Amino acid sequence: MPDTELTNLYDLTLPELTALLAGWGQPAYRARQLWEWLYRHYAGEFETMTTLPGALRERLAAETTLAIGKIALSQHSSDGQTEKVLFQLPDGQYIETVLMRYQKRRTLCISTQAGCAMGCVFCATGQMGFMRHLSVAEIVGQAIYFARQLAAEGQHVTNIVMMGMGEPLHNYDNTLAAVDRLTDPAGMNLGARKITISTVGLIPAIRRYADEQRQTPLAVSLHAATDEERSRLLPVNRRWPLAELMEACRYYVMQTGRRMTFEWALIAGENDTEEQAHKLGTLLRGMLGHVNLIPLNPTAGYGGIPSSPERVGRFQEILTDYGVTSTVRVRRGIDIQAGCGQLRDRHLMDVKQQPAGGR
Repeated sequence: MPDTELTNLYDLTLPELTALLAGWGQPAYRARQLWEWLYRHYAGEFETMTTLPGALRERLAAETTLAIGKIALSQHSSDGQTEKVLFQLPDGQYIETVLMRYQKRRTLCISTQAGCAMGCVFCATGQMGFMRHLSVAEIVGQAIYFARQLAAEGQHVTNIVMMGMGEPLHNYDNTLAAVDRLTDPAGMNLGARKITISTVGLIPAIRRYADEQRQTPLAVSLHAATDEERSRLLPVNRRWPLAELMEACRYYVMQTGRRMTFEWALIAGENDTEEQAHKLGTLLRGMLGHVNLIPLNPTAGYGGIPSSPERVGRFQEILTDYGVTSTVRVRRGIDIQAGCGQLRDRHLMDVKQQPAGGR
């Protein structure tokens, strides 16, 4: 994440990087070499960029930065499959990034904002409120950090979900610029369909996204099938109710021909009832869509608990009766506060409890 006094190279497109170096009297191919060091080799220091002249490396070190944030805290799950990092940004804000290891995938969950303005009641990030948008470098930098770590292990990032702190479509331009950076064939070259963007349902942004014909999948955090229930859980529903949201989702499917994914956090006794399952089935019947069922990740600021396996199974059975496909997502990192915003809250509480002068 960027040093405010230096140009962060992760903020620049390849044409912008080319223009910067051209102003220093460097040929265009030097920019392409530097681009590869950034997005193919994940170089963390200019001195390792051995194909660049020493004088250019020295100037880059003096006038630009590769900083991707100070690590305030890092935790590993007990099974070793999940790692969560809390980055502290130069202005003191915190963001979280999670690496989840599966048998064949290495998936990153990255943040797009510090805090969130959407106020979803069961989400730790929503409970903290909105601080600011992240820059392109701050979004991309999270992926670079773990790509560098995985490369050292002979592995690579296979998937990215924009489901960390913040509402990605609220920070539309920077989020999509980061996606373009990560999918650039000359750079990290991650397939567009390997990145998923999650939204609580910002309808104008969904329509804009559909009109741009992007290949990156879109997921809508639904969580309830009636306006009364959804407005209680997701305040954004009061601005854009379900009927308008579903119309925007159908527009997305029509424009792109792509399946819409719906996220559903199953909360015991709240939205895991048979009645809610029938209403969801009715809402989605006949639509090109898929439901991800996620037993709730509890937070200190919300009293709900996750649904039992029996209720999850029954909920899924009812959706099947309506011809609605669904998957029960495996929860990861519960023991390390892997839900977005949770590690940040714990860290700040620990800091407040430290005696004067530190531990």
